[in-house]
Amino acid sequence: MIPVRTALATAALALLATGCGGPGQDQTTSAVTPAPPPSTSLTPAPTTSPAPANKARVPATLEFSARTLDGATFRGASLAGRPVAFWFWAPWCPKCLSEAPAVKTAAGQYSEVAFVGVAGLDTEAAMKEFVQRTGTGHLVHLSDAKGAVWTKLGVSEQSTFVFMKPDGSTEKATGPLSQDELDAHLRKLLGR
Repeated sequence: MIPVRTALATAALALLATGCGGPGQDQTTSAVTPAPPPSTSLTPAPTTSPAPANKARVPATLEFSARTLDGATFRGASLAGRPVAFWFWAPWCPKCLSEAPAVKTAAGQYSEVAFVGVAGLDTEAAMKEFVQRTGTGHLVHLSDAKGAVWTKLGVSEQSTFVFMKPDGSTEKATGPLSQDELDAHLRKLLGR
């Protein structure tokens, strides 16, 4: 059973690693339900998820826990009922590096949106160096070296964004996204 799991994990990582090229495309998918807020810094997140104020059901896509790059436990359910911009990146990806300034700017301009970086496909040391180099340390960044969150949200290449509305519906956009493109997605996410 272990060799089968190892083979599946290796295949999943190979699939993720192939996605650093190609033109951007949007795809719309549906999630099940609403989504509350992550912290907006690399400070430790609570180890238990606060219950959503509106007692809304947690979408299946937010039923995960992961470790932040600073070692805290992060629970996806803490995002229920909020608009979220998930940014899937890898430290060695030139597309990801090129759009980091737009992500940093957008996170400052759209405070009502929870921004969550989901790093994968490299070591945690390389992930931390990328965050420091890009100045995106004010965002929550998850260390997803095994690709569990990538798989949970149906992402197979970097750079990809998953924009989740408070009702749990999602839209994917493959990067790199310019500042204007990212702003357009965020305005749509907020219904503006």
